[in-house]
Amino acid sequence: MIKQFIMAAMLVACTFCVTSSTVAQSPLTVQVTLDAGIADQPISGRLYVFFSQRSAQPMNGPSWFGPEPFFAMDVNDLAPGSTITVDDSAAFLMGPLSKLPAGKYTVQAVLDHDFYFASHLNGPGNFYSEPAKLNLKKDGAADGPLSLLLNQSVKAATYEESEFVKFITLESKLLGDFHKRQVLERAMVVLPPSYYKEPNRRYPVYFDVTGFGATLAQLQGRWQKGQKRPGDGETEFIRVFLTGQCKWGHHVYANSATNGPRGDMLVNEMIPQIDQQFRTVAAPTARFVGGHSSGGWSSLWLQVNYPDAFGGVWSTAPDPVDFRDWQGTNLYEDGANVYFDAAGQKRPLARNNGRVLVYYQNFSQMDDVLGRGGQIRSFDAVFSPLGEDDKPAKMWDRETGKVRPEILDYWKQYDISRMLQQNWSELQPKLAGKLHVYMGDEDTFYLENATRLLGERLKGLGSDAVIEMFPGKDHMNLLNSQMKARINREMSQQFWKNHPPK
Repeated sequence: MIKQFIMAAMLVACTFCVTSSTVAQSPLTVQVTLDAGIADQPISGRLYVFFSQRSAQPMNGPSWFGPEPFFAMDVNDLAPGSTITVDDSAAFLMGPLSKLPAGKYTVQAVLDHDFYFASHLNGPGNFYSEPAKLNLKKDGAADGPLSLLLNQSVKAATYEESEFVKFITLESKLLGDFHKRQVLERAMVVLPPSYYKEPNRRYPVYFDVTGFGATLAQLQGRWQKGQKRPGDGETEFIRVFLTGQCKWGHHVYANSATNGPRGDMLVNEMIPQIDQQFRTVAAPTARFVGGHSSGGWSSLWLQVNYPDAFGGVWSTAPDPVDFRDWQGTNLYEDGANVYFDAAGQKRPLARNNGRVLVYYQNFSQMDDVLGRGGQIRSFDAVFSPLGEDDKPAKMWDRETGKVRPEILDYWKQYDISRMLQQNWSELQPKLAGKLHVYMGDEDTFYLENATRLLGERLKGLGSDAVIEMFPGKDHMNLLNSQMKARINREMSQQFWKNHPPK
């Protein structure tokens, strides 16, 4: 009797263990709640859940060259105090939640709803949770949902002016009319060393467009003491820093269907305000533009599209300036594919000392999980028409990598090399002596061949443009102190041609 009782008890206990395990181990989900104390109205935006085994603050991701799993979904009118469940329906990088590898993770949620900044980290008012720990003992399975509370918000950057650093805030009518809301554009102005010592002197202006992701808040610290005194063969400039920051990435100061009339805003609204507020030589022959990477593309675009507004461009390592080589892909070829070459090999997107860092397909997939603010969607937002969902149309099929010809037809208008060729008879006299493009011949992002093609085309057109390749230089080391000094000297010489020193 006792033996039977013990056996029955063991059977019940064993049954309980199986049932308990079955109930407890369910697919991992994350429940994200918007704290009622931090939001006073429903919020729409992009919700992210970042997982990391390396960082104590997963929201600092994703890393371009070493991303970790993260998940995203659009939310509409999420009410304060309400909860949304993130599960396998969310967009993902490296597999759905139900396939997340076992391990110990730090997890953090972000609700990105800012209008002005590309990164969720920079957008004032974006909500985020405290990091939480998760010990996933079995792939994709958990004892219950992970709960995260959006109870923190990103603080607005502070802009601290100094004697030589000033900030411009422009309320743009052009952009306001386009977006049907107030739109503010900022720029940072760094005054030359003699600005206060020579109160009657006027100065040429250099518009310096930053690369992808840079913000004025990041730049201000290094310029608080102003500019260095000019070297031999250099004059002093008022330097105006422009970032191209917008919710889709970098708007590159090009008018577009998504970002609006950004170039027109700069030329017709911001430049007149700067000329009015500071002692500039308010003439195109004393106004220059340049930049690196996305800033390099921006500056070349501005010079070509507003040839009468600027007296010269110095573009370094620009994004693709000739779409016959879009980081290795000739977009105009029949059956063009940005993921795979003609032999079916994966196309790399970035390298370092000959070693591939990331492939185009992987990078594109990560960008689509971000949804907005990444480099690929930034290109779409500038070059593409709006799609049926009122978002920038995707120029290639995100599953196969095949170029979509109907979208490429729209992109063509932003091919700078093609534009120069088609309009050369009109542009040649306006651009004489103004074009300077410098590129490393081992560019990190495979941008060198597009610049070569641009140089060959301009040479064939009889242009005096300086398109120069630098052996052994890549995207990161091209713009060194020697290159900066060279650009300063060349701009100074260009200025003195029309405004000789007294």
